[in-house]
Amino acid sequence: MAKPDSLQGSLDLLVLKILSRRPRLHGYAIMSAIQERSGDVLRAEEGSLYPALHRMEEAGWIRARWITKDTGRRARIYELTAAGRKQLAAEESRWQAVAAGVNRVLRTV
Repeated sequence: MAKPDSLQGSLDLLVLKILSRRPRLHGYAIMSAIQERSGDVLRAEEGSLYPALHRMEEAGWIRARWITKDTGRRARIYELTAAGRKQLAAEESRWQAVAAGVNRVLRTV
């Protein structure tokens, strides 16, 4: 069985989906949302999440900016772009095809 933090190929999809529903989140909030929404089954670790966020920003799927919180601390928040919405649709479609294929195998073996 895969480790709970093993997101193999689905991290982009999960991050884009979280940001489509809850814009302007910082990295820790994205990690928490993935864990919470998955019922504590999935965990995005910092060592995977932050490089993925940087890569998605470079690809133009998300935009990042620094804000100052009420506490005076700075936080980098992320938002989905129009290109990110298109990528999310492509990732969701790909995931549905993979899940359907896996389900077919599970039913026939």
